[in-house]
Formats: sequence, structure tokens, C-alpha cells
Amino acid sequence: MNELTLTSPAFADGGRIPEQHGYEAENVNPPLEIENVPDGAESLALVVDDPDAVEPAGKVWDHWVVWNIPPGTARIPEGWTPEDATEGANDYGETGYGGPNPPDREHRYRFELFALDAQLELPPGTDADALRSAIEDAVIERTRLDGTYPA
Repeated sequence: MNELTLTSPAFADGGRIPEQHGYEAENVNPPLEIENVPDGAESLALVVDDPDAVEPAGKVWDHWVVWNIPPGTARIPEGWTPEDATEGANDYGETGYGGPNPPDREHRYRFELFALDAQLELPPGTDADALRSAIEDAVIERTRLDGTYPA
């Protein structure tokens, strides 16, 4: 059985996220490619966060929260404005994508994709913590893509 995968044509797993995706640059999400969504998936959810922000910000910083992505989605284009998915709040106090903006040094960014056995009934603007609570019992499979961004 093939495992759920998330890749980007813009950067390799563990590689450097291109500058234009940064918050202070063009602030557009990198393109993402999804493969091997498991049978039975009703939707996908994506959380992008920065675990290296704990020291400067006091918490893991959430950059993008999206759910109810159709399970047949194979590609999320750069600068995506989802019409058939719902975006939540990032830690910039905005809805949608908020790019990397490390204040002190190079940080690692996690793009975590979840295949879910349900559609979620969450209001737009829901934060990552609430999303993670809501999907706890619905995750069929998960995968992750990591990237770095310089300070």
C-alpha cells in the first residue's frame, strides 16, 4: 500500500523554502503536491507551523490552517485561494496563509497533512489547536513535509 505523501516542487523535504513564500516577501503559499490519499478519506486538513518559534515567541507559531480540502486534490497551487476548502486563523491574527518570518535565526516549518474520514463542521477562522482537537478521532493517515527559512 502506498503511503500518503506531501511534496513541493518549490523545495525538497528538509530544504530551504524559497524567499517569495516569506511573510515579508510575497507571502504566498508554496505549491504542494498530494499523492496516495487513502480510500475512505472524506477530506484533507493541512497545518503549517514553526516549532522553532517556541523560544522567541513562547509557542509553536501557526502559519496556515486549512480543512475540508477535497480528498481528490492532487495539487495546491502557489498563492492558492481555496474555494472548496476552509481556512482558519494563523498566529499573525489573520485568516489564511502567513509565511515564514523567523525573528532570530533559520527556523524549520512543518507542513502536516491529514487524511480524515469526515468533513469538519468548523467555522472559518478556527485556530490550529481547535482543528487538532476536532480531527483527533478522524485521522486515517498523516504525512509531513519540512522546510527551512532563513532569518
